[in-house]
Amino acid sequence: MVNFFEERSKNMGAGQNVFNDGKAVLNMSITVTVSAQKPPAPHGYISISRKKLLQNLEINTGARVNAWVDSMRASSPTHIKSTPSLSDDQGSWNLHHPSALEMFEQIIEASKGKQIAMFLDYDGTLSPIVEDPDRAFMSKKVGYLFIWNCVWVVSINSFQLVTFQVCVNQMRKTVRKLAKCFPTAIVSGRCRDKVYKFVKLAELYYAGSHGMDIKGPEKRSKSTKDNESVLFQPASEFLPMIDEVYKQLVETTKSTPGAKVENNKFCLSVHFRCVDEKKWSELAQQVRSVLKEYPKLRLTQGRKVLEIRPTIKWDKGKALEFLLESLGFANCTDVFPVYIGDDRTDEDAFKILRDRGQGFGILVSKFPKETSASYSLQEPDEVMDFLRRLVEWKQLSVQARAQSRM
Repeated sequence: MVNFFEERSKNMGAGQNVFNDGKAVLNMSITVTVSAQKPPAPHGYISISRKKLLQNLEINTGARVNAWVDSMRASSPTHIKSTPSLSDDQGSWNLHHPSALEMFEQIIEASKGKQIAMFLDYDGTLSPIVEDPDRAFMSKKVGYLFIWNCVWVVSINSFQLVTFQVCVNQMRKTVRKLAKCFPTAIVSGRCRDKVYKFVKLAELYYAGSHGMDIKGPEKRSKSTKDNESVLFQPASEFLPMIDEVYKQLVETTKSTPGAKVENNKFCLSVHFRCVDEKKWSELAQQVRSVLKEYPKLRLTQGRKVLEIRPTIKWDKGKALEFLLESLGFANCTDVFPVYIGDDRTDEDAFKILRDRGQGFGILVSKFPKETSASYSLQEPDEVMDFLRRLVEWKQLSVQARAQSRM
């Protein structure tokens, strides 16, 4: 683990380019509680020219704002027709990105003899996209469990059978079973604490803020009560700036009905899913007016959300690599990573898997999109079905091996 941290530090400090003032230095803050010995906090430099920075922020001209509005439209399912090259040929897209459910047997065949590791986005993958991001609860699907119980009824002086309906979160139940079969991580743009409150499973890895806040499963020893986990926060130096920009964005966007600014600790999200489309240009201008004073932050776009992140070389793809290292699969050829996500930010992870030639990505979408994923699923319910099939396959495999040894 320590060797990986040292190597990561060297890699991030290799290109010693700077910000506009030529002096800005990012102090990389890393805390590791897996081992009793903590490695020194590494330092790194960020390679960004002014021209590249303005391209990333997309805030240098009015035309850039218009480009953002066009991109905002394209991210909405109601405007999917704006990409005719994709939407006009659904069959061709499905041919190149077939359903992971329909191709399940081929997927299992490809993973034979390898350790499957699961990486899951949250919004749009484990939960449906909803208008209020604070209510993005995990998908329930079949949500009721009937419980029979005998109760004594005084009026008739006898026992009677009574049934109770108890709501059960099927997605959480499925993910819990998945984690018992395979190493499993949640990789989200959300604040790690918020994702944990939604998922509520301590046995998982959690990578919040697009992988800028990573923590491992909590395992407490009965004797020492030690809390073993991995905590990686490469953008700690940006926390005061993020908080400052958050307050400004809340104040600036409050005149736009439906706009919601979410503080995800190491990044910010400006949700426009409840904003009238006629107000999108106004909202983009408002975000532009705030960010032009903060060249060390970059603006990207996700599914009906504008994301503000620190200008460091870190994303969901880097988080995926870090997690594989943490799991002990540094240079292993017998690991089979599977990443499931629905957003543009998940493409960084899909590309990593494609470049590594290991495992594959699954895009969750009902519509054709440009993607580096190999397979597709249409909605969270299909994701749950796919995860269930993986669990069932694993359980049957374990049983078969146990019987063969008898």
